[in-house]
Amino acid sequence: MSSNRAIAYKGPGKVEVIDIDYPTYELKDGPGVNPDNVGRKLPHAAILKVVTTNICGSDQHMVRGRTTAPVDLVLGHEITGEVIETGPGVEFIQKGDLVSVPFNISCGRCEMCKTRRTEICLNVNPDRPGSAYGYVDMGGWVGGQAEYVLVPYADWNLLKFPDKDQAMEKILDLTMLSDIFPTGFHGAVTAGVGPGSSVYIAGAGSVGTAAAVGAQLLGASVVIMADMNAERLENAAKFGCETIDVSKEDPREGIARILGREEVDAGVDAVGF
Repeated sequence: MSSNRAIAYKGPGKVEVIDIDYPTYELKDGPGVNPDNVGRKLPHAAILKVVTTNICGSDQHMVRGRTTAPVDLVLGHEITGEVIETGPGVEFIQKGDLVSVPFNISCGRCEMCKTRRTEICLNVNPDRPGSAYGYVDMGGWVGGQAEYVLVPYADWNLLKFPDKDQAMEKILDLTMLSDIFPTGFHGAVTAGVGPGSSVYIAGAGSVGTAAAVGAQLLGASVVIMADMNAERLENAAKFGCETIDVSKEDPREGIARILGREEVDAGVDAVGF
C-alpha cells in the first residue's frame, strides 16, 4: 500500500503536512466524518494521484479559524488528477485518465441531481443536502491537497480531458475548472447575462475575474468590476472591464458615470466574506 501525505488544518492560522491513510473503497472514520457516513461502501469510486490543486478562499476561512473545522481535517476541494485505480462499479472512467474534479460532490441519481442541482445532492451528506471535499460540515469526504484522493461516483463526478498530453501543457490553467472558473461563470449565467447585457461585479478577486470573463463569453457589452484593491482593478482593466474603486467612489455614481444611468442588467456578488 502506498503512503499518502496531505495538508491538514491544525488550528487557527496553522496547517501541517501529515501522513494519512491511502484511500480505500470505504469511507472511514476521521476528522469531520459524519457518523452516518462511516463504513459507507464506495464501489463506484476512483482513486486519483493528485496532479494539481488550488488553495481556495474558502480554505482560508477555515485556516483563519472562522469555522468549526476540526483539527486534522485534510483540506482541498479544487483537484485535478490522474486515475490510478477504479472500483468495480465504475464503467466509463479508466486507469490513466487525466481528470478535473468538480468541487461539489454529487451522486447523479437523486431528484436534485436529475434537475441539475448537484450542489444540493441528497445522497452524499447526512448533515444536509450538498457536499464537498475537505470542508467543514460537508460529510467528511477527505480533501485533495494530498498525494492521493478518493472520488465517489466517479463516472458522474469526473470530467475527463480528451487529450491528456495537450491538457498537461496547460494544466495550471485547467486546474481552475474544478472550482474557480465555473463558480464565476455560473454566477454570470444565473444572473441572466446575455448578448448586450451590462453587468456589475462586486469583487475583483479570482472568482470575480472568472465571472467577468464569463460575462464577456456570454456576450455582455459592458462589464463593470468594483473593488477597493488597486492592483485587482488594474488587472480587470487589462482585459476590457470598466472599473470602480469603491474606496473612492459610490458604486451607484460609478455606474452612472460609465453607463449614463444608475442601473445594470445583471449583477454578481463575488466578495465572499
